Amino acid sequence: MNRFNDIILKTAEVRLASRPKLLLVDDQPLNIRLLHEIFQSDHEIFVATSGADALAFCATQLPDLILLDVIMPHMDGHEVCRRLKQGENTRDIPVIFVTSHSDGPEEELGLEAGAVDFISKSASARIIRARVRSQLTLKYQADLLRSLTRIDSMTGMANRRHFDEMMEAEWRRCARDVKPLSVLMIDIDFFKHYNDRYGHQAGDDCLQQVAQCLQEGLTRSHDLAARYGGEEFVCILPDTPLEGGQVKATDLINAIRKLAITHEATELAGGIVTASIGLASVTPDHQHTMEDLISAADSMLYQAKRQGRARICAMQI
Repeated sequence: MNRFNDIILKTAEVRLASRPKLLLVDDQPLNIRLLHEIFQSDHEIFVATSGADALAFCATQLPDLILLDVIMPHMDGHEVCRRLKQGENTRDIPVIFVTSHSDGPEEELGLEAGAVDFISKSASARIIRARVRSQLTLKYQADLLRSLTRIDSMTGMANRRHFDEMMEAEWRRCARDVKPLSVLMIDIDFFKHYNDRYGHQAGDDCLQQVAQCLQEGLTRSHDLAARYGGEEFVCILPDTPLEGGQVKATDLINAIRKLAITHEATELAGGIVTASIGLASVTPDHQHTMEDLISAADSMLYQAKRQGRARICAMQI
């Protein structure tokens, strides 16, 4: 096993040790009780006694794995599984059918619905635990791989792909809630001069320090800082009007200056790394697009550079 795969596996093992969340779905109390006894010591257990209750639960919080009975009134396990796989937030939850039937057609239906495995109700506790642990390991490995595709490998912050996804999600949310959305476009001043003077390794270290500074400066859980490309970064500030965006931009531009990274090749006074920021804010509606907001922030960044850099330019759309 190579080093990368070893990291993936070890990370999955760490998550397995932190009480995975299991949702038990069965209309029979006895079956629920038996499964609860098997997993209660090392899993966080949640219970639903109908398909509708299971879907309602998953709409508010996401279990790591679902043990789902096939035969239930009103909505059987196959239909529950199909609906879960159609949901953007629930499609990756592994579903294991717990059933008294083990014939081929039954398993074929379950696999077509999206199940990852079957467990017989007569199986031993050891077998049930092993099957669940195996599927949780696979899920955690897949989760980590998906997260790695959204991380910029050099800075460790969100990458352009993750930014695009979160920008679209926050645009829709702010439009629905009639809330303002602000975007900061951030560029390190005279970064090419920095690379020419100190070399690309020092340039990478500079980018990493600035990236960490930006991430630490966004204290709300729903804010996002991402690397946009080269020496350019972008921040999404949901529920933030222009005035709030200006306050945050000022904090960030000052925090970058306080890093006091030596930059003798800059054309600005002070001889340290500085940044320029373009800010744009809008309350999303049908008259505007998120591309309009990003373009406006980029335009303000260009204006900040033309006016001398190491400053903030802002506009309300």
